[in-house]
Amino acid sequence: MPSELLGQLTREKIVAIARGFTLEETLSAAEALADGGVVFLEATLNTDGALNIISKLRERFGDRMRIGAGTVLDIGQAKEAITAGAQYLISPNVDEEVIYHGVEQGLDVWPGAMTPTEIVNAYKAGASAIKLFPMGTLGIGYLKEIRAPLNHIPFIATGGVNLQNITEVLDAGAVAVGMGGKLLDPTFVRAGKFDELRDLAKAYVDRAHGASLA
Repeated sequence: MPSELLGQLTREKIVAIARGFTLEETLSAAEALADGGVVFLEATLNTDGALNIISKLRERFGDRMRIGAGTVLDIGQAKEAITAGAQYLISPNVDEEVIYHGVEQGLDVWPGAMTPTEIVNAYKAGASAIKLFPMGTLGIGYLKEIRAPLNHIPFIATGGVNLQNITEVLDAGAVAVGMGGKLLDPTFVRAGKFDELRDLAKAYVDRAHGASLA
C-alpha cells in the first residue's frame, strides 16, 4: 500500500538534492526551488551542518516543501536526521537497520540499490520506493530491463537525469527522479543567481508534469 508521501512524490516527480552548500545558500536555493514548483528537497548528511540545515528547512518551508535527509548511511545517522525533522530518509545503499528504524518511526525510506537482489531485499525490508542508483552509469535501458520483472516496485531514478532526458526517464517507468547539480546548479547557488535557479526548477517541473507536451 503506497504511503501518502510516496503518493505525493509520484505526483510531483522530482526530489532536489542539496549537497555541500552552506545554510544560507540552501535556504535561498530552497526558496527558489519552491517558487519554481519543486516540493521535495533532501539535504545530504555529508554536508557540513546538515542536521541544522534540515531543521531550518522544516521551520521555514514546512508548509510548502517535504524535507528529507539524504546520504543516510547507518542507524545513528537515521536517528539524528529524524530528530532534526527529516520527513523521509534517502541512502545511496541498502542498510536494513535504517529501513526498519525509519518505518518504525512512520517515515518513508528510499534506499539506493542497483542489483535485482538488493532492490527486492530493500523493498521486502519495508522501503516504500527504491532509489535506482547510479542511473548515470546504468542508463535508461537498465531501468526498463529491471522494471520488466520488478514493475510492482516504485523506482526513483537518481544520477544522469537532465532537462533533455527527464521525460524519457519518467516514461521508462520511474515514479520520480532524484536531481543534484543539474537542478541545484552550484554556479547559480554560489553566485546568488536565484531567479535563474527558480526558472530552471520551473523548466524541470514543467517537463516532469508533461506541461511541455500539453
